[in-house]
Amino acid sequence: MMTPSWDHFRSFLAVLGDGSLSAAARSLRLTQPTLGRHVDELEQALGVVLFTRSRAGLTPTEAALELAPHAETMAAAAEALVRAASAEAAGDRGTVRLTASEVVGTEILPAILAPFMERHPGIAVELVVSNRNEDLVRREADIAVRMARPTQGALLARRIGTIDIGLHAHRRYLARRGTPGTLAELDGHALIGFDRDSPAIRALQQLGLPLSREMFSLRTDSDTAQLAAIRAGLGIGGCQSPLAARDPELVHLVPAEFAYPLECWVAMHEDLGTVRRMRLAFDHLVAGLGDYVAGRPSPA
Repeated sequence: MMTPSWDHFRSFLAVLGDGSLSAAARSLRLTQPTLGRHVDELEQALGVVLFTRSRAGLTPTEAALELAPHAETMAAAAEALVRAASAEAAGDRGTVRLTASEVVGTEILPAILAPFMERHPGIAVELVVSNRNEDLVRREADIAVRMARPTQGALLARRIGTIDIGLHAHRRYLARRGTPGTLAELDGHALIGFDRDSPAIRALQQLGLPLSREMFSLRTDSDTAQLAAIRAGLGIGGCQSPLAARDPELVHLVPAEFAYPLECWVAMHEDLGTVRRMRLAFDHLVAGLGDYVAGRPSPA
């Protein structure tokens, strides 16, 4: 037996309550032929006659009256489903899946997320820390912090600003090996960089820096491992300047000669813009990252 759709039962209830196809069609904003077809198809699917037709209208049969309470239960369940979905979209409850790069996800976002999660305890945050750009269109993540302009369509994106990557070293290393005053004086110093050929190296080469893998004394493709190596005094490496500025033991070297700018963006699928928890998280991230880029304390 074919399972009737909810539209058929909804039309049945409308005809039952209004007493005619024309009145029911007006209440549901459907055409009378469409409503009549729904009733016919429901009768065929159930194998019973629901209404007797006469000039006075449609009179429900005994089968229709027995079916009515069950259809009304379905209607109540459908209304509850709509209310629950509306509450989910309008409330500050549920899950937000957020993706960011290694450094942003481990060093920057925790302090930004702390006041947000205190303010909205009903929102759970799933943090995906990866240098791979998660696909927002395919909903691999809800919101992304990107270090480049998003190129996919159907995204709501906000440019935060520009973050400079500068050369930094710990004071212990500089006390031991000396402080270079120019890029040329980096020769002979321990440099921290990438293990494999990467877009970052190619971008720096395009700036005129003759970088190669062999120049690095410590090689790792993990941005957080590079940052840890700089903090441990292993050598000179690239680090986000606003992040390094938080640590008085890190020294910004040759800023006039070397600054590699990265754009910072927050993006989410445009369909999520009306979901309250997504909008709350998106706006909070925009404000918090804006403060980070400007060197201000994280929002309370």
